[in-house]
Amino acid sequence: MCQAHAWRAGGRHRGVDRAKPSAYPTPGFRALLQTLFHIMRFDVSNDQIKRANVPHEIFLTNLIGNHILITVGAGGLAGSFPWVMAIIPAISFSLLGYILWRANRSKASDPWYVMCHWQVCARRSRIFLFMLLMLLVFLVLGWAAHTYGGMMKEAVIALVVGTGILPVMVTVLVLVIVESDALYHANQAKLPAWVVERFPNPEARIIPEERSAQHHET
Repeated sequence: MCQAHAWRAGGRHRGVDRAKPSAYPTPGFRALLQTLFHIMRFDVSNDQIKRANVPHEIFLTNLIGNHILITVGAGGLAGSFPWVMAIIPAISFSLLGYILWRANRSKASDPWYVMCHWQVCARRSRIFLFMLLMLLVFLVLGWAAHTYGGMMKEAVIALVVGTGILPVMVTVLVLVIVESDALYHANQAKLPAWVVERFPNPEARIIPEERSAQHHET
């Protein structure tokens, strides 16, 4: 009886050990990470590589040229001409709208590799567009709270900066890094695995990792 009790106790202990959470990612999570960050290289022409650079160059122009350089330049004039800051969202929404429109058109007019890079850029453009729309929402709410709710001007500015402007600034910095990496991958004839799975092309020729490494060495 003591042996049976010990066996049941040992089984419970073994069951507890098996129930302990693993310190390693689950297979599904590992597969998700591989899909998000895995990069694949394809055999494409130089013309397609140049055309695949275009969406990332447009997006980087918006991020760096508009949201950083023009913002800094217009900030010096905002005291005398506050409406000059409206140039920045006008340019940004125009470029983002063009990227989304061109990405949708690319599905029917561009080669597969070029189309995929337009889709990569469009996905990130939607994220940035959402952040800009949230900033506009907080601006409108801050204006309404100050005009109709009697909220102090300083409190409104702190609210808008903390909940709207600061997240947009962080998003700009992150997207500059991500899009610079995407532009490099476009020049290397590479695509993220997730866009390849979403827009499969059986005729696409994948360059194996070994061959790709030998190509870089030469």
